[in-house]
Amino acid sequence: MQTFSVVFCGTPTFALPTLTALINDKHFSVQLVITQPDRKQGRAQRITPSPIAQLANAQNIPTQKPESIRRDVTVTQHIRNVQPDFLIVVAYGQILPQHILDIPTIAPVNIHASLLPRWRGASPIQHTILYGDKEGGVTIQRMEKGLDTGPILSQKSIPIDPRETAVSLHDKLADMGATLLRETLKQPLTPRKQDVLLVTECHKLTREDGVVDTATMNAEEIDRRVRALVPWPGVTCIVHNQSIKLLNTALVETSDSLAITCKDNTILYLLQIQPPGKKPMTGTAWAQGYL
Repeated sequence: MQTFSVVFCGTPTFALPTLTALINDKHFSVQLVITQPDRKQGRAQRITPSPIAQLANAQNIPTQKPESIRRDVTVTQHIRNVQPDFLIVVAYGQILPQHILDIPTIAPVNIHASLLPRWRGASPIQHTILYGDKEGGVTIQRMEKGLDTGPILSQKSIPIDPRETAVSLHDKLADMGATLLRETLKQPLTPRKQDVLLVTECHKLTREDGVVDTATMNAEEIDRRVRALVPWPGVTCIVHNQSIKLLNTALVETSDSLAITCKDNTILYLLQIQPPGKKPMTGTAWAQGYL
């Protein structure tokens, strides 16, 4: 049985299913994990390792956490010493320079959470929902210097549920990507170029993306924002002269919802909101106690 040596680059929870699958698959041997440095997290602002660092530590896998992988010669040399068959990148958070992409003996490979060339960039899951795509999926691509421009090795699609959220799609695609990656790397690689005529790009999200206005956006547009941008960067809206966070919305009425009128007289139902300095509550509870 052939065993492939792997250097794995990843950081958030999206990468956990893939690293777990590689660790548990006898066809792969994870020799080194590279992740983002420990960061402050939570209200207490405690210095906390990334989810991938925590898993690697639990499995006693050597781990590197460079502030800049591009400039850290020690990390580059460590990768060279491993001489990996595959360099596998899943939501790492830094762009890898060409001199690192050239190290693996077979290929540098990335899991991207869209059907490339649609939604190249930093927020494919959210944009899949924001633009009302009927299907999403994952792409295994051979990495090159450009951002998500590498040839496609394999893809798998999934229908987007009408009430899909970024959280639910994230979990589906994380698991799907882990399975597809292992299946793909066990076979001879057959790269095909992306169709440049079909390219769409998505930017890194900011808090400004979550600011919605009922005067200029209809109910469906705001509902998509909520499903796509909660929990990060979150959605805020002025309702009855108060700025509130929208946590869960709907386009049909429920027993605990508060109806608000949006552009073109469309109706959005607030299921769960959070006023400033308050805990999350239902739309009706807010209306009864704070309006």
